[in-house]
Amino acid sequence: MSDSDILLRVEGLKMYFPITRGIIFQRRIGDIKAVDGINFFIRRGETLGLVGESGCGKSTTGRAILQLYRPTAGHVYFNDDGEEVDLTTIKGERLRRMRRKMQMIFQDPYASLNPRMTVGNIIGEPLEVHNICRGKERRERVQELLQVVGLNPYFINRYPHEFSGGQRQRIGVARALAVNPSFIVCDEPISALDVSIQAQIINLLEELQEQFGLTYLFIAHDLSVVRHISNRVAVMYLGKIVELTTREELYENPLHPYTQALLSAVPIPDPEVEEKRKRIILEGDVPSPANPPKGCNFNTRCPRVMDICKEIEPEFKDIGGEHFVACHLF
Repeated sequence: MSDSDILLRVEGLKMYFPITRGIIFQRRIGDIKAVDGINFFIRRGETLGLVGESGCGKSTTGRAILQLYRPTAGHVYFNDDGEEVDLTTIKGERLRRMRRKMQMIFQDPYASLNPRMTVGNIIGEPLEVHNICRGKERRERVQELLQVVGLNPYFINRYPHEFSGGQRQRIGVARALAVNPSFIVCDEPISALDVSIQAQIINLLEELQEQFGLTYLFIAHDLSVVRHISNRVAVMYLGKIVELTTREELYENPLHPYTQALLSAVPIPDPEVEEKRKRIILEGDVPSPANPPKGCNFNTRCPRVMDICKEIEPEFKDIGGEHFVACHLF
């Protein structure tokens, strides 16, 4: 694998939110460690699935990569035509220019579209912001984008409330595509939609990836969806990535006890296999990201916990074949 194949590289990324006390004079009394030192890379044209339970830091990771949140520490390297740019060190006009190459599809299609703007203005706004086109040319580009995502190009003067959830998410996809990005963060783009519509949006994302050579970071908590769309999968728990490998390897040979527990909860559509399968039920609650446990973050719930787990944080390392795991068992 050459460095030119890697579009995005994340090193030691941390995103802490301060906990303050006091009304007038606010004192910082601690931090919520939403993302706590993670490392991974994404190759051009691939989809990396990021999974984990609610509140583990998946969406924060996506936003910190795009610099919607400025990270507390760490680096995000983006390959800009052969030159690696550290997004955490640039700002102003340089960052604005880089934003053309990175876009986001948001989780809630109801909240992410401005109800006072027409669909034409919503999709056309990025074209004006980045001085790509105006007037008649802009209108034609917006109609073309609506067609690309499977909507009627004559819907250009309608407002978001006139569309269903699935149609709104297609509008969100069209807006993300407007500036011809090479990398898109899909932040749980189907979790707010009906199951029947979810498959349509997933198929649309796959078709667009093939058509435009897009690279995705696909954030979700539905493991069966991630299995369908991703090339590689990263599993996140309490702000840290605990396992990262190819889709096939993760589902056939999960190593981390947390990954094994997650996969044991995914239903299998064969009643005979489902009956013989052993469920791994995790005890206790997820610790607070404001006060994570000493050592391994998962030690309070792990069925295979050892003494070393309570003292020393396991290293996130490659155990062979690009199968990364953070566990003292390996």
